[in-house]
Amino acid sequence: MTVMNKQLYAALIEAGVPEDKASAAAESVADYQKDINDIKTDLLTKISILDVKLNILIVIAIIPAAKALNLW
Repeated sequence: MTVMNKQLYAALIEAGVPEDKASAAAESVADYQKDINDIKTDLLTKISILDVKLNILIVIAIIPAAKALNLW
């Protein structure tokens, strides 16, 4: 099933663009929107993983410092 940006399609039809060209343009924009959403999801996942890794590194750095100061 082809995904289409219906708002863009309706605007193009109202502006007098032929139906086949309006449909193709609206589908193309929908493809770009999907690609952008996929990239956002991927980036959010990678940021979450980096956040966990950073927290682990902070803990690894704090434990020796705490032991050196006799806090542990």
